Amino acid sequence: MARRPAATPPADAPERIVDIDVADEMRNAFLEYSYSVIHARALPDARDGLKPVHRRILFSMSEMGLRPERGHVKSSRVVGEVMGKYHPHGDTAIYDALVRLAQPFSMRLPLVDGHGNFGSLDDGPAASRYTEARMAAAALLMVTGLGEDTVPFVPNYDDQLLQPEVLPAAYPNLLVNGTTGIAVGMATNMPPHNLVEVVGAARHLLTHPDASLDDLMKFVPGPDLPGGGRIIGLDGIRDAYLTGRGSFRTRATTRIDKVSPRRQGIIVTELPYLVGPEKVIEKIKDAVQSKKLQGIADVKDLTDRVSGMQLVIEIKNGFNPDAVLEQLYKLTPMEDSFSINNVALVDGQPRTMGLKELLTVYVDFRRDVVRRRSEYRLAKRRERLHLVEGLLIAILDIDEVIQVIRSSDDATIARERLQAVFDLSEVQASFILDLQLRRLTKFSRLELEKEQGELLEQIAELEEILGDPKVMTRLISSELAAVAKEHGDPRRTVLLESAGAPATATSPLEVADDPCWVLLSSTGLLARTSGDEPLSREGGRSKHDAIVAAVRTSARGEVAVVTSTGRVVRLGALELPTLPPSNGAPNLSGGAPLAAYVDLPGDEAPLTLMSLSPDSPGLALGTAHGVVKRVGTDYPRGSSWEAISLKDGDRVVGAVELTTGEEELVFVTSQASLLHFPASDVRPQGRGGGGVAGVRLTDGAQVVFFGAVDLNYDNIVVTVSGSSAALPGTDPGSWKVTPFDEYPGKGRATGGVRAHRFLKGEDALTTAWVGRSGARAAQPNGVAITLPEAEGRRDGSGTPATAVIGGIGSL
Repeated sequence: MARRPAATPPADAPERIVDIDVADEMRNAFLEYSYSVIHARALPDARDGLKPVHRRILFSMSEMGLRPERGHVKSSRVVGEVMGKYHPHGDTAIYDALVRLAQPFSMRLPLVDGHGNFGSLDDGPAASRYTEARMAAAALLMVTGLGEDTVPFVPNYDDQLLQPEVLPAAYPNLLVNGTTGIAVGMATNMPPHNLVEVVGAARHLLTHPDASLDDLMKFVPGPDLPGGGRIIGLDGIRDAYLTGRGSFRTRATTRIDKVSPRRQGIIVTELPYLVGPEKVIEKIKDAVQSKKLQGIADVKDLTDRVSGMQLVIEIKNGFNPDAVLEQLYKLTPMEDSFSINNVALVDGQPRTMGLKELLTVYVDFRRDVVRRRSEYRLAKRRERLHLVEGLLIAILDIDEVIQVIRSSDDATIARERLQAVFDLSEVQASFILDLQLRRLTKFSRLELEKEQGELLEQIAELEEILGDPKVMTRLISSELAAVAKEHGDPRRTVLLESAGAPATATSPLEVADDPCWVLLSSTGLLARTSGDEPLSREGGRSKHDAIVAAVRTSARGEVAVVTSTGRVVRLGALELPTLPPSNGAPNLSGGAPLAAYVDLPGDEAPLTLMSLSPDSPGLALGTAHGVVKRVGTDYPRGSSWEAISLKDGDRVVGAVELTTGEEELVFVTSQASLLHFPASDVRPQGRGGGGVAGVRLTDGAQVVFFGAVDLNYDNIVVTVSGSSAALPGTDPGSWKVTPFDEYPGKGRATGGVRAHRFLKGEDALTTAWVGRSGARAAQPNGVAITLPEAEGRRDGSGTPATAVIGGIGSL
């Protein structure tokens, strides 16, 4: 037993001691401490994805008016405001939380716009007195609607102010930005995701509450880390999305290139999540010194703010860079693991949730926010309409109103007489008494009548939202779509089902120059086959991706990538990962992303591969503005060159290496016109030429497909229609597959024939493809799609597609 004073007694009162049980006291104290850490510090709320300190930081910055269009203020000022009003803890903890919200390598969508040194992956930030901060644009989405009773408010720590229990959160912040936290007896560790993908899943769940995990993973195939990199193996991600617990491996994005005239090196452009270059360099030096790692000549960190991450690892002569890279993955943080533990607070209680549960909690919360907001706006507009109606009565009988007021002894009597004479409410009568004389003009009356009509329309809209769940669902879905359109960006992290075949320890000079195929998939994966087996178009279909280009070469040969800017880039086949032998179509899930070998700016996309064979009739290109060009085989010896001179605003939409020169060149436009004509109608030009007119376009139209077909084979035409206003990747549209023989040929520079009839709500072709029958399609994340049979009429309309098409290939 232990004893303690029950309370501090007066000086003249006898001492009173209460006996307590030490075990009970420790148990109660520990439980109170545990609850405080779990609920008020370490775990995020599943609704807005924020811990209390982050929520209080954003709320304080909103109250201080630190909007994105305003100037930055000292971070110490924000920290002091948060600590003094809402967060009774140390300034260090608050500033550390503020710093994380501003770090682009920690947050997928940063909520604070920082100015100054907010740290890096290897170094900490400067002190709060040296840095400045304001709200980022995404933070406005978290606090918009706070003044419309969208969320409940609770007292602060001293009961003098009110703070929001949760922020309105216009997007699923918990999934987008992830979080980490250690509580008592539990922890949370959630990776960031892509905003567009998460919003797509949330919108699908809104309209399909019974959606399965597979349905949602079509939208959210895996995490999207701020620093990019590659995720190897997807089984652990599915486990996490199903149960809330799982793990995955992340790898650095690398390419093998010449770093000096005599040596090759490994260029690292992206590292695993929260791994800095200095940590990697330190581990490499330790492994080299301990003789665990061989073949490294030098390591240089060339990272800067212009070119971004660039870690150069120079390889000694005689060592295979692929084999050294495999050892780097094993011995350094260039390959790291991430354990997912989706623990968050739901109704104040910690829960471990999968992907669907997390989205369901957010969707239900967003419904409640929109409902409360609509009720608030409806009440305000009804109040305003009540006043406007009273003002209109007063203006219509203004002389009598003035007479009533002038003949009254005081304001109280005047109010009562106005209520009695004109049948007004007390609120209307008081408002009329406060009326300014300038509101009595004829123009003011017209303004009031216009305002009355607008208020009636707004009230009807709000009543419809509150009275019809379908209308509310459409409103929430459209708001989420607008957020994704304004703040979304492309996926940065590449998802791979496996790492591909491991590299051997043999030198590149010992690799036999055997024939092989180099393949490019619709998701941008590159690989080469291990032999010269013919690529099968029948059976053996891979469950992942579609092959959009296949070029026959040798293991030490070269191929080239043709891009949307008309650039041709050489690529060595030996650098590419080798696929194991397969029965039928090879599986490119073990390939490597094109970005690991070719640097492409954000507005440049890969189109196809070419063999650079001098025996071919050359390359044919088609642009979005309807230009066609043929290029001869006098290829330069440089690593890259321009194949066409493009006009401003134009881009290459298709390129094909001709095999006979007798092929038919095919254009398909966004207005559903198809034109084909012999390749012999186009005279080859030099590399500096700008091409000739290929297809005549109507106003507002552009080319969506260009290619070539061999009339000796059975060919098909695939068209997908939709709305040009739809968010890319969200509307699968209507598709149709038609035999190519149904389309008559026309002369070059004509408009072609109609290839697709639009249904209601459709106004453009979003995707088109022409090639050999037996083609297959894939979604943007690589999941295979089965195309319909080629039975459609030439000018017929399509049928609803089963999924969004990301690419189509003939293998």
